[in-house]
Amino acid sequence: MTHSVIFDLDGTLIDSAPDIHASANTVFTALGQPPFTRAEVQGFVGRGAPNLVARLCESRGLPHEGPEFDRVLARFLEVYEGAQALTVLYPGTRAALEALQAAGCKLGLCTNKPLAPTLAVLRHFGLENLFAAVIGGDSLPVKKPDPAPLLETLTRMGGGPAIFVGDSEVDAETAQNAGLPFLLFTEGYRKTPVEALPHDAAFAHHDALPGLVAAFSAPAVP
Repeated sequence: MTHSVIFDLDGTLIDSAPDIHASANTVFTALGQPPFTRAEVQGFVGRGAPNLVARLCESRGLPHEGPEFDRVLARFLEVYEGAQALTVLYPGTRAALEALQAAGCKLGLCTNKPLAPTLAVLRHFGLENLFAAVIGGDSLPVKKPDPAPLLETLTRMGGGPAIFVGDSEVDAETAQNAGLPFLLFTEGYRKTPVEALPHDAAFAHHDALPGLVAAFSAPAVP
C-alpha cells in the first residue's frame, strides 16, 4: 500500500535549535536581557513562534502580549527567517525522503514554524521539490495540536492512507486528534519519555524510516 507520509520539521527532519537559540539571543540581548541557554529556548520550541517568543518574554519578566510583545515577535521573525547557518539535517534524512518518494509515497510537511522560514530552510537544503504540500504555523488560523493543519496537508496531497512522523508531545497529540498513525523520531525535542508518548512505532535514525513505512498498513482517511 502506498502512503502519504507527512512530516513535522523542527526536531524531526532538521535540528534547528541552534539557530533558534542564536536568533533569540540576538533579539533579547539587544533589549538588554541576559542570554538564554539552549535548553531554555529548546524547552519552548514546538507550538509556533508566537508561543516561543511569549514564553521567552515571560521568563524575563517582559510583556508577553500587546504592542511591545508584537514588536519583539516581529524582530525575532525577521532575524530567524534568514538563519540557517547552524541548522543541520538529522543523519539519513535526505536519503530517507528520497527513498520514500522513489517507493511511490507522497510527502508532505506540517509544522508550527511560520511558513516563510520553513520554505527558506527547505530551499537551503534543496528539499523544496520533495514535498507535495507544505503547511506552516501561520498557514491556517490554528496550529498543531489542532488536527486542522495536518488534515489540510493531507487534503492538499490528495487524501488517502497517511502516516504522520514527528518528534514531540505536540506531534503525538496532533496525530491522535487527526486519527492518523504516528511514527516517533526519538532524537528530537520531546521532553516526555518515549514510552509515555502514544505512538505506533519509534525510530532513532532515519535509515529505519522507509522500512517502517513499507511495513505499515495505515487506514484511509475519508
